[in-house]
Amino acid sequence: MRYRSLAFLLFLITACQGQSQTQPSEETTPSTTIDFFANPLEQSMPPVDTLFMEGAPNHITRNIIQDRNGNLWFATFGGVIRYDGMSFENMTEGVTDHRFFSVMEDRKGVFWLGTIGGGVFKYDGHSFEQWTVGDGLSDKITCIYEDSAGHIWLAGSGGMSRYDGQMLHHYTLTKDTMLAEKRPLRAARKEEILRATFEVNSIVEDRSGRFWFGTRGNTYNYDGTTFEKVKPNNQPFRNIRHILEDNDGNIWFGGNSGLWRYDGENYINITRTFVGYIYEDRKGNIWTSSDGWSLSYYEALDLKKDIFQPTIVKADEGMFFGILEADDGKIWAGTLNGVMTYDREQVTRYVDIR
Repeated sequence: MRYRSLAFLLFLITACQGQSQTQPSEETTPSTTIDFFANPLEQSMPPVDTLFMEGAPNHITRNIIQDRNGNLWFATFGGVIRYDGMSFENMTEGVTDHRFFSVMEDRKGVFWLGTIGGGVFKYDGHSFEQWTVGDGLSDKITCIYEDSAGHIWLAGSGGMSRYDGQMLHHYTLTKDTMLAEKRPLRAARKEEILRATFEVNSIVEDRSGRFWFGTRGNTYNYDGTTFEKVKPNNQPFRNIRHILEDNDGNIWFGGNSGLWRYDGENYINITRTFVGYIYEDRKGNIWTSSDGWSLSYYEALDLKKDIFQPTIVKADEGMFFGILEADDGKIWAGTLNGVMTYDREQVTRYVDIR
């Protein structure tokens, strides 16, 4: 059933002409702010079922991907777990005890597995190779991204590194800006509190080739030479947890400031409540993990009409993290205790029977 408030208030609509299509200037930043005050009307959400399966993720699950063979991979605090549609397998059992935060398959079929405290592991389907602070990386890899050139970005506390297939290029994050440096991160360490506060959460290269970086400090875009702060209403975006470019070329931001959409001219604040993750499904619906840690989505047709009323699938879970639509149309979401799915009719929670 669609979530509909009995009344809503649309307020504060501000539109200014910007000087740039990709990065508004500090003097004139076009933006639109939309906020809804909803009557706390109870919503009928889908029923929840439980499926007991040996080896199912039972830890915090931060990231979910589907590989070229249709297998699902889960980056969890109990290891990287693969699901082939029949059974779960912990791929890193016996390799390391580190908690995993991110997983990505590159265009060559190599898997990159980011840890907390152990850098990154490369897995080619046969063996693991570990890269650590000794190679210039952050020891905490929170985000892994492959750009249009096939370069691998490994982001974490204090900055990020870009692997061009031959060598690593390092970018350090200071209190005020992001800097490209030739020297490795270990030669430019900041205080531990600074590194912990300003970790890189999300990376996106848009269709124009411009990069967007969300951090726990400021948000930046990067033209290949310089970094600029993203400043809707002349106020820097701070603590952006996730960035997405949708199929129409809009850039979405989720974080402490809520959910925002940038269409190349205007920044639109869709909700003020915290958003931790954003995902677009094949129909163009935008999924979020949001305030109260609910799993919800905005329908594509509504978004084209600037109607921003989410359908809530599951509320009061504690936390939701990564979201993925699998090949069969099921929506998977990571939680504090593993994973759950939504098949448009019911929610299924997976529980390890061991």
